Amino acid sequence: MKRKVLTLIAAASMLIASLSGCGTTDTGTAQEAAVAATDTPAADKEEAQADSSSSDAYQGELTVMHFSTEEEAKGNPGADGFRKMVAEWEESHPDITLSQNILANTEYKTQIATLAANDDLPDIYVLQGMDAVRWGADGLALDLTDVVVNSPDNVKYKKELFNAFTSDGKIYGIPALTGGTCTAIIYDSKLWAEAGFDTFPTTWEDVVKAKDFFDKKGITVMGFANKDQWQANSTFLTCIGNRFTGMDWFSSLVANDGAMFTDQSFVDALTFMQNIFASGIFNEDFNAIDHYTAREYYISGDCAAYIGGNWDMTYIGATLEESNPELFANSKLAVFPQPEGATGDTDTQANGLGYALAINPKVAEDPAKLAAAIDFIYKTTGADFANYVSSNYAVSGLTAPDSVDLSKFNQLTQDLYNFTYVDYKSSQIYDSFISGALWGALNTDLQSMLNGDITPEAVAENAQAAYEEVMK
Repeated sequence: MKRKVLTLIAAASMLIASLSGCGTTDTGTAQEAAVAATDTPAADKEEAQADSSSSDAYQGELTVMHFSTEEEAKGNPGADGFRKMVAEWEESHPDITLSQNILANTEYKTQIATLAANDDLPDIYVLQGMDAVRWGADGLALDLTDVVVNSPDNVKYKKELFNAFTSDGKIYGIPALTGGTCTAIIYDSKLWAEAGFDTFPTTWEDVVKAKDFFDKKGITVMGFANKDQWQANSTFLTCIGNRFTGMDWFSSLVANDGAMFTDQSFVDALTFMQNIFASGIFNEDFNAIDHYTAREYYISGDCAAYIGGNWDMTYIGATLEESNPELFANSKLAVFPQPEGATGDTDTQANGLGYALAINPKVAEDPAKLAAAIDFIYKTTGADFANYVSSNYAVSGLTAPDSVDLSKFNQLTQDLYNFTYVDYKSSQIYDSFISGALWGALNTDLQSMLNGDITPEAVAENAQAAYEEVMK
């Protein structure tokens, strides 16, 4: 243990030295640097770094802020795995007082933004991809490029997951929690068979046609929630938009390379979205309830299908397996149907890691404390975390697990794994990129649009104005 701590202190000291200089010269992306760094055996690096420092290990307080609440951890692989790793790390570091501020997701987003505005961030915090570039540029997130390069798990990292947290070759966060789909449909296959569909409809027109059947049964066609506003974006538009625009459009938007929110293909996606929510297939209170409430509609049999993310699917499966084995056995997963007139991609689902662990740059003033913070992040994002969530939930994170044995899991879990990682193409999650200011404006407008209070064209124009403001 002492040798590991010395290694981290040495690495932290090297990082501080690089921060105090004139900067580095970019000869490639941070991901390329990370790959190149794996050419040097980790053991040799550790030997060299350990011999270069005799600093004592950190003994003091380390503050951490996150949203992996006890409630969130029930059925949520990322939250459960994170809490497990935190507990193990805390137990192995008795000389460090780990002070955790744990808030529900929505409250967390508000509070962390307030702390950032006041330059009063905790030592370690969860950073959203959409905030990474701005917060890094504003000196609110430490440049962790060297930390990634020197990570003992570097060779197992899925390098593409760093994209949302990288700007000008600098990495400002190490992706955390689990990577999974944000746009899946779970449905009662028995009910849909009674409605005349052997599998879930492949077009939204057929979904709407099924409304008459489910109305007679007193059942809502599909459950959804948008009280917190992000759901309409992350769990619906981020996939539907891709179906109309294709992937190149969003890539161009991120690169500020010509794409615009006012492009007709995106306006068409918004128009479709407004119309499908006005069709009556969703629960009437979708804009007034959160996803915790909405998914219970499916569990209780009040809706025939539910749209949500991997966290919802895992929770629904775990709950039904215990409380309603028949509905659990009948529950299947489906990709979003294709909208009429969409000419972009088909059979896609939005997938990625939208959160990372970041370090307050002030921590770098104390090399030993920085070493402890780095060690904490390695533990909670590395091989131990990957092996835990893969063996217990059949999901993946930043670090590739040693193996995934699907045979020990129930069918729904196997289906979710294949849905997420095997069967369907992945598109980017919109709000993992660009800026929180942009998505905050768009999300508010989306809620108003779904209430019928604003037109798709106005939503697009407002989004473009917000985009141009943050991209100055």
